[in-house]
Amino acid sequence: MSETPEKLRLGALVALVVGSMIGGGIFSLPQNMAASADVGAVLIGWVITAIGMLTLAFVFQTLANRKPDLDGGVYAYAKAGFGDYMGFSSAWGYWISAWLGNVGYFVLLFSTLGYFFPMFGEGNTPAAVIGASVLLWAVHFLVLRGIKEAAFINLVTTVAKVVPLLLFVLIALFAFKLDIFTADIWGVKNPDLGSVMNQVRNMMLVTVWVFIGIEGASIFSSRAEKRSDVGKATVIGFITVLLFLMLVNVLSLGIMTQPELAKLQNPSMAAVLEHVVGHWGAVLISVGLIISLLGALLSWVLLCAEIMFAAAKDHTMPEFLRKENANHVPVNALWLTNAMVQIFLVITLFSASTYLSLIYLATSMILVPYLWSAAYALLLAVRGETYENALKERKKDLFIGAIALIYAIWLLYAGGTKYLLLSALLYAPGAILFAKAKRELGKPIFTNVEKLIFAAVVIGALVAAYGLYDGFLTL
Repeated sequence: MSETPEKLRLGALVALVVGSMIGGGIFSLPQNMAASADVGAVLIGWVITAIGMLTLAFVFQTLANRKPDLDGGVYAYAKAGFGDYMGFSSAWGYWISAWLGNVGYFVLLFSTLGYFFPMFGEGNTPAAVIGASVLLWAVHFLVLRGIKEAAFINLVTTVAKVVPLLLFVLIALFAFKLDIFTADIWGVKNPDLGSVMNQVRNMMLVTVWVFIGIEGASIFSSRAEKRSDVGKATVIGFITVLLFLMLVNVLSLGIMTQPELAKLQNPSMAAVLEHVVGHWGAVLISVGLIISLLGALLSWVLLCAEIMFAAAKDHTMPEFLRKENANHVPVNALWLTNAMVQIFLVITLFSASTYLSLIYLATSMILVPYLWSAAYALLLAVRGETYENALKERKKDLFIGAIALIYAIWLLYAGGTKYLLLSALLYAPGAILFAKAKRELGKPIFTNVEKLIFAAVVIGALVAAYGLYDGFLTL
């Protein structure tokens, strides 16, 4: 028998949250935001995002403390509150979102390396795909050595990637010009942006993408040294990343105008710093992005495998995903995850638009798990479950849960019908694994309510498939 694995401390859990959230998104944020909105809408959008995501952070903190028996975060909460199929769907959707995001990270990483080595081009050339594949399996075998070792490396890369971000913020503070920032606050001079409401809505998927990972500590709750550290790590990580994101975005709008930022190539933060200090600024940010992406890849490979393993442990996923190696790493879940990443890396050779499509699709896939987590927190407060003799806390959590649920519903609306249908297309095949897990237990596959939900998912998937065939839906 192998010895019990060492537990993760608060610092490692915070690094998992920060490392998961700070990937490639922040380095492309100036252009991504400016493409959808001008200063006024950006500020409104960040206020909505800060409130919404803070309530989600509190939801994960509350659930970690009030339901210490539920390991696996977003997956476990959906199952406990709304049944096996909803739990399975949350795990499945989260897993797909995570590995799709990893494919996007690989493309962006080698696109950035293309700044130094032209053969990597936009990150989807044959040389880039070969390089990404070698790196993918290097990370794979690193993770096989153990979660503790991988978490330590993630801690080191998290510290390393924060340094160029701090430098950017400090330099941008001195370069910020109020007259540039206030030149066209509501985007009146650019009618293509649409109304302020449209601008706010259009920037929402970008804000969700840069915050994915907020639940990172809760996924590893069973490996935490102290259960209370899971909630602390979530809130500390969220506040740290929120400050960085807002400063990078807002300060950039005071250095270059919205139309100028919207035309930049990504990573756009490199171009903004180059505009201020010259060529070395672009090199600094590019190196920071490379370190950041390497760390984020490691975080998300860990999260991908862990969510499938956690779901398999209580029989919501098939038994073969429960297998661990001698280092307590969920080996089959890891192989399945990275095999999917490899397949989609090859697909990038044939689809020039894959990167952006992956980012938006990955974001839409994680909205459902977030929604069920918020709904479960609200359900606990409504029932008064775990709130015996704690009326004040119950009222507070009732309010927070309601805001988080409204925000999650708003995000689904902001994502639009297209991504709901494409998500259904990816959710539907998961029922094969769900059915396998149920048959292993000798239980009926669906309850009557779950049959209706699955029927709705299948209808959505069929509409999406026809839409892709007919051309009224595109990737």
